[in-house]
Amino acid sequence: MFVRLLLGFAIALCGSLIAVALHTPLPWMLGALIATAATKIAGVQSRSRTELRYAGQWVIGVGLGLYFTPMVVDEIAGNLLPLLLGAIFSVAAGLAGAWFLQRAGGVEFSTAYFSSTIGGAAEMANLSDRYGGKVALVASAHSLRILLVVVLVPLAFRMSGVTGSGLFAPAMTKVDPAGLAAMFALGAGGALLASRLRIPNAWVLGPMAVTILLTSNDMALSAMPTFMLNAAQLLIGWSLGDRYTPDFFRTAPRFMGLILVYTLVVIMLSAGLSLLLAQPSGIALPTLMLGLAPGGIAEMCITAKVLQLGVPLVTAFQVFRLAFVLLITPPLYRGLLMRFPALRD
Repeated sequence: MFVRLLLGFAIALCGSLIAVALHTPLPWMLGALIATAATKIAGVQSRSRTELRYAGQWVIGVGLGLYFTPMVVDEIAGNLLPLLLGAIFSVAAGLAGAWFLQRAGGVEFSTAYFSSTIGGAAEMANLSDRYGGKVALVASAHSLRILLVVVLVPLAFRMSGVTGSGLFAPAMTKVDPAGLAAMFALGAGGALLASRLRIPNAWVLGPMAVTILLTSNDMALSAMPTFMLNAAQLLIGWSLGDRYTPDFFRTAPRFMGLILVYTLVVIMLSAGLSLLLAQPSGIALPTLMLGLAPGGIAEMCITAKVLQLGVPLVTAFQVFRLAFVLLITPPLYRGLLMRFPALRD
């Protein structure tokens, strides 16, 4: 097992280093993700561990919280309407996707519904299992969605030459070893509490909540070293790539093809909504696009940080959407089955 873990790390590190040399966007995450996914699909018996993904998320969570200065918190509070519209858009896109996948893919409604809902991959797979959906298809659908978004969105920004203004900067720029250790210790406590409360993405949201509490009260303890952020990106990319198996694209290929089409359509629709909201909201268009992109919290926030595209606002959009979707998805599913009993067939 240790040999397979070491092999996985070596593949992920080589992928990241190659991506750095090629100057690709998000090289430490995308390089590790693509190299790991490609070799896993090819049949290489490497592996990662959940604890390593948690470690990467822990670092990212603490680092993201450093952007939430009092001024930034006020900025977010003034943009609650765009946050709500973004969350509603995600739910509407998920419902449209469920109809599309059921009709075109020939799968039962529960599988289609939880495959198309833009929420946490693990949470949607668990809900699918609870309501009788095909867990393997749901998990594969979300893996493909995240892969497409994480690769295509940063690449589109790089090709278009979009860069940030650095308007939202971390509360501190100097690394204080004692302060950094204290932040990680407090962040671990936040993560464990969030896990105990069964909050999704606990190792991102728990540490982030603790750091936000400190930073928003002008109590930031240290900056985050760049090498730690790079290592965290590598661990997350490695973990994402490790989800793939040799039979990934052979499992219901028609269904996976439809997921690809659905994801591309949602990316384009989210870009269109960003164009509509940019002027009335006063939020920069690239920030809105990342905030509304149908990716994961950690991945989209890493993109925002690397490209300096309004990290706090992107984080707020992604967290607000996740909370909204997780709250509304189960009762909405049950309500649809009661209103349309034919969906059970």
